[in-house]
Amino acid sequence: MSASTVSIVAPQAVGPAQSAGRGKRVLPGFGLSLGFTIFYLALIVLIPLSALFLKTFTLTWDGFVDAVTSPRVMASYRLTFGAALIGALINVVFGGIVAWVLVRYRFPGKRIVDALVDLPFALPTAVAGIALTTLYSQNGWIGSLLAKVGIKVAFTPLGVLVALTFIGLPFVVRTVQPVLEDAERELEEAAASLGASRWQTFTYVIFPTVLPALLTGFALSFARAAGEYGSVVFIAGNMPMVSEITPLFIVTKLEQYDYAGATAIATVMLVVSFLLLLTINLLQAWTRKRGRAERT
Repeated sequence: MSASTVSIVAPQAVGPAQSAGRGKRVLPGFGLSLGFTIFYLALIVLIPLSALFLKTFTLTWDGFVDAVTSPRVMASYRLTFGAALIGALINVVFGGIVAWVLVRYRFPGKRIVDALVDLPFALPTAVAGIALTTLYSQNGWIGSLLAKVGIKVAFTPLGVLVALTFIGLPFVVRTVQPVLEDAERELEEAAASLGASRWQTFTYVIFPTVLPALLTGFALSFARAAGEYGSVVFIAGNMPMVSEITPLFIVTKLEQYDYAGATAIATVMLVVSFLLLLTINLLQAWTRKRGRAERT
């Protein structure tokens, strides 16, 4: 009798305490946390961007269109966004391979290679630009070899692509690496035991797992490359209509005291980058939702 009483009463005494522990939050309440989040984002992000738009509104519509659609500006758009897009795609492929090697293999000097991945993070952008220019100029170590086969890198759009690929690599590697570390290798072993080939295992087991991380790395790499200035300005050559990037053109406008024209071009870059990142984030969310639906 007493044992049954204990078995009935004990859950009633413990249950509320457990539920209260689960409901307790470490940080303050939702209202205070949300208020601080909105205040901080407004102070750091929204107010500066609002100032950018307000300065642009000092132009008339015709003046705005002329400022952002001149042939020289359009050429800089094509180079900046095109090189950033191609560089991000290159980093998705080779950055994914680097992340895979660092996670799945053991080899001498692994920690050194892992540290080298973060070098574009720590290296000042001006130093990176000077180093790349020295290497890829026609009398540089790599540039002299490429010049023998008729390939010129420094002071060309190809040099811009090299610089943007260099600074964007860590974003892909550091995004994909934790996902590969947490991936369940038992699924790969199960696929192999069921007769799946290596390609089938990669296509149907590994790739869907890392795809959201790859999309995130692509978005971060693209966003970083689209606004890059320091490492590109040295190797680009900055020739109008050829190798002039949009951030450099904005700086040129500022040096000419054309603040409204500079903010107009910056606004276009901001809007295009935001739309591209929003599209990628929506695609990433759809991919995760689809993956969860397939697992259930």
